[in-house]
Amino acid sequence: MTKKNNGAKNSNSIFFTDKEDVESFSISNQFAEHLEVTLVKDRITVTKDDAYYALSLAIRDRMVRRWLRTQREYHIKDPKRVYYLSLEYLMGRLLGNVLINLDYYDECREILKKDGYNLEEIKEYEHDMGLGNGGLGRLAACYLDSMATLQLPAFGYGIRYEYGIFTQEIENGYQVEYADYWLQNGNPWDILRRSLQYRVKFYGRVEKKVYPDGTYYFDWVDTDDVLAVAYDVPVPGYKVKNVNNLRLWQAKAVSDFEFSDFNRGNYVEAVAKKNDSETISKVLYPNDTYVEGKFLRLKQQYFFVSATLQDIIRKFKINHDNWEDFPEKVCIQLNDTHPVVAIPELMRILIDQEKMGWEKAWDITTRTFAYTNHTVVPEALEEWNESIFGELLPRHLQIVYEINRRFLEDVKKNYTTDEKTLEKLSIISSGQEKRVRMANLAIVGTFAVNGVAELHTKILKKRIFPDFHIIYPKKFLCVTNGITPRRWIRAANPELSKLITSKIGEEWVKDLSQLRELEIFVDDAAFRRKWREVKMYNRRLLIDYIKNENGIDVNPDSIFDVQVKRFHEYKRQLLNVLHVITLYNRIKDNPKIKMVPRTVIFGGKAAPAYFAAKMVIKLINSVADVVNNDPDVGDKLKVIFLKNYSVTLAEKIIPASDLSEQISVAGLEASGTGNMKFAANGALTIGTMDGANIEILEEVGEENIFIFGLLADEVVELKSKGYNPRKYYESNPSLKRVIDMIASNYFNPKEPGIFNDMINGLMNVDYYCVFTDYKSYIETQDRVANEFLNQEEWTKKSIYNVARIGKFSSDRAVSEYAKKIWNVKPVKLNNGNSTFD
Repeated sequence: MTKKNNGAKNSNSIFFTDKEDVESFSISNQFAEHLEVTLVKDRITVTKDDAYYALSLAIRDRMVRRWLRTQREYHIKDPKRVYYLSLEYLMGRLLGNVLINLDYYDECREILKKDGYNLEEIKEYEHDMGLGNGGLGRLAACYLDSMATLQLPAFGYGIRYEYGIFTQEIENGYQVEYADYWLQNGNPWDILRRSLQYRVKFYGRVEKKVYPDGTYYFDWVDTDDVLAVAYDVPVPGYKVKNVNNLRLWQAKAVSDFEFSDFNRGNYVEAVAKKNDSETISKVLYPNDTYVEGKFLRLKQQYFFVSATLQDIIRKFKINHDNWEDFPEKVCIQLNDTHPVVAIPELMRILIDQEKMGWEKAWDITTRTFAYTNHTVVPEALEEWNESIFGELLPRHLQIVYEINRRFLEDVKKNYTTDEKTLEKLSIISSGQEKRVRMANLAIVGTFAVNGVAELHTKILKKRIFPDFHIIYPKKFLCVTNGITPRRWIRAANPELSKLITSKIGEEWVKDLSQLRELEIFVDDAAFRRKWREVKMYNRRLLIDYIKNENGIDVNPDSIFDVQVKRFHEYKRQLLNVLHVITLYNRIKDNPKIKMVPRTVIFGGKAAPAYFAAKMVIKLINSVADVVNNDPDVGDKLKVIFLKNYSVTLAEKIIPASDLSEQISVAGLEASGTGNMKFAANGALTIGTMDGANIEILEEVGEENIFIFGLLADEVVELKSKGYNPRKYYESNPSLKRVIDMIASNYFNPKEPGIFNDMINGLMNVDYYCVFTDYKSYIETQDRVANEFLNQEEWTKKSIYNVARIGKFSSDRAVSEYAKKIWNVKPVKLNNGNSTFD
């Protein structure tokens, strides 16, 4: 292995040494300095928003020193590094989490108190970073936290979206989307790196050019270029000096505007190209139901991948000049299929720019990339029309075709010549409109493919990619997802954290397996009482929020039955609604019925073009209007839809919850992390044997979870025999009554027929087996209600859920990635000067 001697230890130092550490200055002084000098405010003009911003900048100052030292140590020790590529990072608010990780929370609370501020109120002025949507982005954020806490030399890469997914409003029961301009008031956490800009190419054509010796090469010319500008977000580990980096790319035009057009008075045309270029990083997940949207999404993916690879290679070349070292020093983790275009991009760089032969380039590429699959839902296994892919990235399409040709030749030689099998394996689909299958490309072009739960990995091997698994049996493995306890217990549930720490100390925050020690307190009546007091405290905070946001009074003694997640038909929020209507019918049949009161809480966003999911939101709100205003119901049943679900809102909901709805049809939820967050906060799960529910069952015990419904194999068998949903409808009077009520416009008399498509889909197809699992679900919900009556036993189950959730820490998951896939080791900081990386 060759390494450059570039004098790194003596170069690029900054001005502060450990003896002159910025941390020797008080946070109070830094806070005041930023209020006055940065924000130009005095005691008369300062606002709470100013206080938030100044405190964040003061804390960022502290992080920056650790951050620079971390990068210097990585630079000097030159370890193997992992680069995590994700199109989403659902970071949430950072201030509270950063204060916890840096161990400044109590100090800052006292500083603000002296100046007349409340830290909890100040935190509310931070806007959630609009960099993600659902579980994919939240998982990436948890992993960043764990990578830093475990002191791994790891770097995140993504896009700095100007607008998030969207702000969700509910108007007349319908989801309405508005722009989420999360950067409107600036962002104190990211730092513009002015010197880091890379040119990214699109469109153009490929020229074949011949050297004098007769060999040839390809040149990608006449391209439309965009600049990728770097913004860095420091990510601190918990009570360690390491601060890792999330680098986000923002698109910028190569030139701001055409001066000649401007001088001719054509002002719109003068800035048109600039606007078109910068659209790339404008919005997370643009609508791709039309051709322009598809182009933009592929543009986004290639944009951040191209800039990232240029940056990774720049860093590699600081210390190395031998490409053989690249896989020994670099591991690139592809978080789902969105960054998979990185595979042909690295091949293009190695072949076209580094003048490397195909075999060597392919060897380096396939030893560098690893791929995490997050879904078995067919539409989420990305495919791109060849025409779009080829127009936008003509050289990459050539490379993909060559990868596919060589791969299929190898398959024919060593595995099979069966045409049907070859078609399934091919990266390029056959047919009139050929498509580039990104999941197939990911499997062929990486050294590791991991599922995110045991069942999910089994389905990948046996059902989704069985032939790939036969060809590459050692390539497939499992790393079950995890959540960071710093965010999802310590920050989200401070009262529970205090109670836990009072009994077992605070080391559990970094080692979640230590929660097992709570089991010795399960039979302690005083401890159980305190446990319920914590739950009631969190419940009342949520009750106040619901009252302020929805104007609804909630019974504090009711079961808080919660389903908050992205809206998709396979997640079956619809099954939950059918249960609500079933309970409503029981009350209407006997208004004096004695039943356990229940508050059913929904939250989540549906993709703007996902009509069926949006209609489920409309149904929830239509049912809520009837149930919540019926005097026969009273406080026995309430239905709440909390709009604009986010990380911050989840931190309010999850600690207050009693029942966690994880009711996807078995076999379609890859893992889930919401199920872990709820269990870690003492909610009991009602769910199918799907995703990580199975592993949660194994950990907490079957007596502390509520399982119902078909198994994954039974779903497959049911459909293979010809599933007839009408049979279930006709044979179950309760189900029939519920469906007939929806079909007869009972909940929407002013908008008749709006749910017709939903009912027709259920009656004739029911792809997600809502009818099949209805009976089992209702019976299990009745068991939930009966067990909730015995609060002492329910509390024991709640404690067991928290005590046995240790496996689902993201620290464990990231440790497995580091050992099983990345082959990276922790790097602890040394004292000394710092350098930029």
